[in-house]
Amino acid sequence: MPSIEQRIAKDIAARPEQVAAAVELIDGGATVPFIARYRKEVTGGLDDTQLRTLEERLRYLRELEDRRGTILASIEEQGKLHDDLKADLLAADTKARLEDLYLPYKPRRRTKAQIAREAGLEPLAETLRQDPSQTPEAVAGKFIDADKGIADVKAALDGARAILMETIAEDAALVGELRDWLWAKGQIRAKVVAGKEQAGAKFSDYFDHAEAIGKIPSHRLLALMRARNEGIIDLELSPTADPDQGHVEGEGRVAAHAGIRDQGRPADAWLRETVRLTWRAKLHLHLTLDLFGRVREGAEDEAIRVFGDNLKDLLLAAPAGARTVMGLDPGIRTGVKVAVVDATGKLLATTTIYPHEPRKQWKESLAALSTLCREHQVDLIAIGNGTASRETDKLAGELIRQLDDRKPAKIVVSEAGASVYSASELAAREFPGLDVSLRGAVSIARRLQDPLAELVKIEPKAIGVGQYQHDVNQVKLARALDSRVEDCVNAVGVDVNTASAALLSRVAGLSAGVAENVVKHRDSHGRFTNRRALLKVSRLGDKAFEQSAGFLRILDGDQPLDASAVHPEAYPVVERILAQSGRTVQSIIGDSSFLRGLQPESLTDERFGLPTIRDILRELEKPGRDPRPAFVAPSFADGVEDLKDLKTGMVLEGRVTNVAAFGAFVDIGVHQDGLVHVSALSHGFVKDPRDAVKAGDIVKVKVMEVDLPRKRIGLSMRLDDEPGQAKPGKAQPQDGNRARGGKPRQDNASRGKNPPRQNGGGSTSPANSAFADAMARALKR
Repeated sequence: MPSIEQRIAKDIAARPEQVAAAVELIDGGATVPFIARYRKEVTGGLDDTQLRTLEERLRYLRELEDRRGTILASIEEQGKLHDDLKADLLAADTKARLEDLYLPYKPRRRTKAQIAREAGLEPLAETLRQDPSQTPEAVAGKFIDADKGIADVKAALDGARAILMETIAEDAALVGELRDWLWAKGQIRAKVVAGKEQAGAKFSDYFDHAEAIGKIPSHRLLALMRARNEGIIDLELSPTADPDQGHVEGEGRVAAHAGIRDQGRPADAWLRETVRLTWRAKLHLHLTLDLFGRVREGAEDEAIRVFGDNLKDLLLAAPAGARTVMGLDPGIRTGVKVAVVDATGKLLATTTIYPHEPRKQWKESLAALSTLCREHQVDLIAIGNGTASRETDKLAGELIRQLDDRKPAKIVVSEAGASVYSASELAAREFPGLDVSLRGAVSIARRLQDPLAELVKIEPKAIGVGQYQHDVNQVKLARALDSRVEDCVNAVGVDVNTASAALLSRVAGLSAGVAENVVKHRDSHGRFTNRRALLKVSRLGDKAFEQSAGFLRILDGDQPLDASAVHPEAYPVVERILAQSGRTVQSIIGDSSFLRGLQPESLTDERFGLPTIRDILRELEKPGRDPRPAFVAPSFADGVEDLKDLKTGMVLEGRVTNVAAFGAFVDIGVHQDGLVHVSALSHGFVKDPRDAVKAGDIVKVKVMEVDLPRKRIGLSMRLDDEPGQAKPGKAQPQDGNRARGGKPRQDNASRGKNPPRQNGGGSTSPANSAFADAMARALKR
């Protein structure tokens, strides 16, 4: 079998020696951002995407090897490990294949077949299988033994059948063949549970649905699974498009593999029934659960990838920058919470106004906001997109018109996760004396200044740009999202003298504890004047410094290079440039003509090759460059504030809030995101919606359909489309993890606005069969 390095190399399109070098670095404690940025010579230039895949595959393959060792030891201990079996186990390249081979040797509770073997019925089973010309009842009569629990012929034949069924069902070659056949031909079939039509209206597209299991899109599979878990539909795996014919074919495959043929001999009917039961009661059920688990795992991986991509786009959204911002957290009965922060994010003032129902203090609210704008020279007004957002946006618009001199701009921003942050321990430490309700307004203001710096304070899952995020493997999701956050933070870089502990903890090599120590040291000793001073921080040793230093920025410090992404270990390269040119570091930074005139090849040495030298020269040309785009704000249409204000044919501007496998959700300012189906994103073919749009993009859309009862909006980015044309694709059920306006359910729950729905809890099993019960247990696992 190929080595782990060879298998991973094939997966990421790299050479085994590149993989081996990266594995050695990872095992030595190096982080992916550090390896991708500062160890290009060692890995042959593997990028962060390849390294993340490598990291995940390395974890899987090492788990596979650990499991292989456990299985080999278990079978050897039983005294059943022969050379052929050992060779098969060593050649198994997936966990599924490994478990197929282990199945006959797996320790378990006593089965009917084991009890029958102990009663001496195995010769009966083999006799009937090898010589069907014998009459089952006549042969079975010889095995009646009351002392062994075999009271009559029926008991003997039942025991023999149990032995044959287990023997056939545990044949690894047969299981593998049937698994491949079902994956190629099988169909997932959904039927609505009687009486659940109204309760499950949002899943009505799936009340009578069939689709190939090997081709079903991830979002549809997760929707079916959720509907099944909520007791709305029954799910089964049909062997082929024709269920009856498919089961007949399945039985035929089992019979052929077991060498059983119906030739009209005395035992053939008994053997045929044994095959039927083996297929129906064992193999089909086992493989249904197995393949449902496989397709669900694939769907979860795709959903996690989509979530990660959306999170990356949101974190790397354009920052408004160092400007004074007023944050407005809209509310009706509880009022609009107001917070003003200065250009560095420092809180200057807070208040609560009540412009809406029931108090209607419109003029008083305008006066209060006007005073704050003038007193603090507000540049921007950030308005949360929750309840009463459009009404508060109208208030802000009137405020701006009233201001004579300095007129701030207003921007509606996502408040996803703001309430989660408000109630967090981190927020309590940041603002110990501030009311929880006002902390959300601070977060809204700050996330306009720098989305990355503020959103890292919130658990990624609470940001709400995922697809069925509560239905996927939570450990895998958390690991993937943490990796995305880490990659984003390190791609931008962090000002060590202003960053919060939450932001610093996402820097490669810095744990949460060390990040806290950096902030404490900064508070006690003043700002850091150079990167080397970081080594004085408690628990920040040489390894942590090596991993983190290149991503930490010190502006206006002792060493100009500390404000760049040039790693301190590479400063000697810059010093050689200075020595050769006779210039100062200040004079070459930003001097494009000089830097482009250098020959990178002449600067290489044993440690630093061409990739690193070119990175250094690019960084010197534009030190500390921000990879994020320029800030642009969407402009919502006046008079379009509610779902009922929408008319088909309207062309509106909005911001993409979420991208799923089937299209993009767009906030057009009516408290309910509209859906642009993937086929309506462009006139050309779009395979992946993220090739056309990303979360945070400002787009123009045309309203194609408004479904008031189901609160759905159909949009198109093809502005020459006409409403009423053939629909580009099926509308998808809204992701139950997203509340109105594209916000995550946790937000509304924590604010007490809309009580959260349970995720599959409390539902009753739609069927009482053993199949349904087994399926329910498997899906819950």
